[in-house]
Amino acid sequence: MAQPLMPHATASWLVDNTALSFEQIAEFCGLHILEIQAIADDTAATKLTGRDPIRAHELTQDEIDKGQADPDYRLQILKGPEQVRRTKGPRYTPVSKRSDKPDGIAWIIRNHPEISDGAISNLIGTTRTTIAAIRDRSHWNIANITPKDPVTLGLTTQRELDAAVSKAAKAAGLEAPVDTRLEGDREALITELRAQRLQLARDAEAAENGELPGAPAEPTAETLFKR
Repeated sequence: MAQPLMPHATASWLVDNTALSFEQIAEFCGLHILEIQAIADDTAATKLTGRDPIRAHELTQDEIDKGQADPDYRLQILKGPEQVRRTKGPRYTPVSKRSDKPDGIAWIIRNHPEISDGAISNLIGTTRTTIAAIRDRSHWNIANITPKDPVTLGLTTQRELDAAVSKAAKAAGLEAPVDTRLEGDREALITELRAQRLQLARDAEAAENGELPGAPAEPTAETLFKR
């Protein structure tokens, strides 16, 4: 069920201006009945300024009259509060990271010139004017701009960057670059996992035979001779 935009303030107004039961007000505002009791007794932490749900177009006087006439009646809200929707445009970047934007832009321009200014704007959250100034080196702080990976700077994610690179390469009729920097690490990881799986199998077999996993095998004549 939808609830009023400011439930505590609405509850305060309903307590002061209607004969609705605490249960009705609590249910309508989505609050606990003890909170309504506290508002009524003025024991809440702060005195709330009431918010008229009739003027807010969340209740009608007829609806309140129905509730006052029948304690079991459940108040029906006219409409829920408007939800805030994010509009299209540059993404929000924390103030602490905004000074890193030129470095991230310069890195993309140097390493992925196929990415359009519009795509960079959406990726980093900046303006095309700033991107153009960095491209033609007319930016006011160009002497101090050092290309840095925007993923490392925390301006975007690796997935978003890869998607932008792939899309730009496809639009330009180029083959998207394949990152092979981790190939060696991947092979080493696979080898390590295989070794671990083999060791687990050996330990399980040893456990079935009543041996302690990893315990040295019984000495043989050959091993004793080598000692």
